Amino acid sequence: MSPEELAHHERFMQEALLEAAKAADLNEVPVGAVVVCDGEVIGRGYNSPITDHDPSAHAEVKALREAGRTIENYRLVDCDLYVTIEPCTMCAGAIVHGRVARVIYGATEPKAGVIESQKNIFKEPYFNHSVEVVAGVMAGPCIDIIQAFFKRRRNEKKAQKKAGEKPA
Repeated sequence: MSPEELAHHERFMQEALLEAAKAADLNEVPVGAVVVCDGEVIGRGYNSPITDHDPSAHAEVKALREAGRTIENYRLVDCDLYVTIEPCTMCAGAIVHGRVARVIYGATEPKAGVIESQKNIFKEPYFNHSVEVVAGVMAGPCIDIIQAFFKRRRNEKKAQKKAGEKPA
């Protein structure tokens, strides 16, 4: 990857990290995503399934929804999706159905990631769309925000338990 291409990817991954911080502020798992078309962000999203009472309210899905509304088309041909964490199966399906050209993600998700960690779902022969993948862009900061979140949550639960409260 050229220095220019890396700088381009880092610019938009930074935008995704800003979205992840919004999720953390809501006490949601801090994952953020942006959809980029022709060098402009056309969709943003952050995890909010708890807040929204919606199991599909993952960062990727929310960003894809907003992008579709922005361009008034559910097909996001020639668009890139930047996401801080490797997508899950649900999000990968939405990416394929939206015809996203490329997914650029930061950190792997060892338990539920389906692009690298568990398998590469985009390589399955039953899909009628191929998605290019760029992995590891700003992986350090993407890992840091997730680890800080879960460390804080563990500490909160320990403090609640010590105080005799039922952990949330």
